[in-house]
Amino acid sequence: MNETKILHQLRRGNSDALKALMDSYLPYVSTVVWNVLRGTLQPEDAEEVVSDVFLAAWEHASALEAGHVRGWLGTVARNKAKNRLRSVGKVLLLEEDEADVPAPDDPADELLRQEKRRLVRRVLDTFPEEERALFLRHYFYAQTVEEIAAALSLNASTVKTRLRRGRAKLKEALRKEGFDETDHV
Repeated sequence: MNETKILHQLRRGNSDALKALMDSYLPYVSTVVWNVLRGTLQPEDAEEVVSDVFLAAWEHASALEAGHVRGWLGTVARNKAKNRLRSVGKVLLLEEDEADVPAPDDPADELLRQEKRRLVRRVLDTFPEEERALFLRHYFYAQTVEEIAAALSLNASTVKTRLRRGRAKLKEALRKEGFDETDHV
């Protein structure tokens, strides 16, 4: 069954469509979850996060679009894994490739992602130290705005403003390099 048919059936509440979606994307979603968790939790916890991702797909079937399912699932998987880490008081370790997701099927897409990652890292290196720390805490260590504000003795609205400015800088740098918002890191 192709992705369009799977989504159509999923929206109609067909559980076989969910099974087909899982058959197609379970290895990918599992890898994203494991890359975020990095063995910090028990395997059963990781399996539960993966299950939560597919439950979210079931519950939000109307939000899924053919051609964008993989990206949607990857984003949800990463966020749910980060949330699980937060819920048990763990933080993500920041290493060069911690945030990387599995390579896509198309080598050209992977080269584009690698180029974009390098650009993001270069732009982050130009941020003032405090701004870079905020950005890394939020997007790589999965800390909430409130956690960052408390840790750095800042107002939560200041943290939000600085994160927004950082995103704008990144977006502008990526736009100048020819990337648009639909290109994934």
